[in-house]
Amino acid sequence: MAARSSSRSSAKDRPSYRCTECGWTTAKWLGRCPECQAWGTVEEFGAPAVRTTAPGRVTSAALPIGQVDGRQAAARSTGVDELDRVLGGGLVPGAVALLAGEPGVGKSTLLLDVAAKAATEDHRTLYVTGEESASQVRLRADRIGALSEHLYLAAETDLSAVLGHLDSVKPSLLIMDSVQTVASPEIDGAPGGMAQVREVAGALIRASKERGMSTLLVGHVTKDGAIAGPRLLEHLVDVVLHFEGDRHARLRLVRGVKNRYGATDEVGCFELHDEGITGLADPSGLFLTRRAEPVPGTCLTVTLEGRRPLVAEVQALTVDSQIPSPRRTTSGLETSRVSMMLAVLEQRGRINALGKRDIYSATVGGVKLSEPAADLAVALALASAASDTPLPKNLVAIGEVGLAGEVRRVTGVQRRLSEAARLGFTHALVPSDPGRVPDGMRVLEVADIGDALRVLPRRERADRAREDAPEQG
Repeated sequence: MAARSSSRSSAKDRPSYRCTECGWTTAKWLGRCPECQAWGTVEEFGAPAVRTTAPGRVTSAALPIGQVDGRQAAARSTGVDELDRVLGGGLVPGAVALLAGEPGVGKSTLLLDVAAKAATEDHRTLYVTGEESASQVRLRADRIGALSEHLYLAAETDLSAVLGHLDSVKPSLLIMDSVQTVASPEIDGAPGGMAQVREVAGALIRASKERGMSTLLVGHVTKDGAIAGPRLLEHLVDVVLHFEGDRHARLRLVRGVKNRYGATDEVGCFELHDEGITGLADPSGLFLTRRAEPVPGTCLTVTLEGRRPLVAEVQALTVDSQIPSPRRTTSGLETSRVSMMLAVLEQRGRINALGKRDIYSATVGGVKLSEPAADLAVALALASAASDTPLPKNLVAIGEVGLAGEVRRVTGVQRRLSEAARLGFTHALVPSDPGRVPDGMRVLEVADIGDALRVLPRRERADRAREDAPEQG
């Protein structure tokens, strides 16, 4: 009996290992967690002791939800309409938002502009930078016009110093640029490590909730585009925003990924220029090329970024190939979707001139079209380029194209048509049953790719058919 009791005691006291990311436990150490696939997160911890927690003193009595005052959580505008759109009306007191994006995309420029516009006599703003000196931030503020006497600036990388600034300034809005550069002296590890990021974020979140202070944290991303640091950071904050955009284009998009106070399908559009960054209430003009006459190989479509419809232009160019394997180059379009449209045009549309030619396809203005609703526009642009025939003027094409050549319905057709009609487009190719059609717009319902190709002029189609037909002996 004593031996059995001893074996039970030794098994109980045996150390276990737990993943700090997802909480998965195991009896032995592993370099990579098999549950969340994170490296270096499995750490040893002792056998949990059995404890009981006695009922404690409550801080405030529980109330029926109808008696809770919701005015204390009313959102306050940031001064930037496009950011307010994504946030759901503005920043809620005590809310913590995380803004992540690639280096050079414009995160610091946007938040410095927000800091100046949100600062008032009754609502101070504290901007803490850990990546630059205060004088460098001041130079950027001069360039973009982000100066306010109620905006306070500090360059700190120590967590205790940041908390000290909160006590002295008492801001209504804190902007931390960035959370990976601040470290706590009480925690081992370099700034940006998992333990440091967890401690810094936890301290700032506690300070925000206790003071009713809104907080904007800047986060770095990995080479794969994911937010750097522990996944716990995204769970702790109230709002997660992604700042996207090609550094060679002017367009920038702020996309909501998580939002406890609003919808997550909103997108804010911005234009980055030498004088700073400005919101775009009507960004469709960046994605269109105004011409007096239509050009072969171009087709317009309407894409949905969140709930916002944007008119975009797809361009295609085909030339005779000088190499055995023709080139297939895309920009702003998914290569796999373009390859599918080429196969559908050749097999279902009877266009045989594409297989041995170099094909280049792109979008205008740096916009990225990844949704299937742009399939029909891509197919028509390729067919127009192959036949060197322009599509009719003021035409937009909306629809998903399947491998059988059918044109499938997509979401938000009425919103897309309304946006096209607002911008002056009068004709549209859409799948069947589009719903209510805006006044002044003619809609042609197409069932398959063959119906859609009939918008090309008949003379060109007939010439192409004669070229493809075998000669009669």
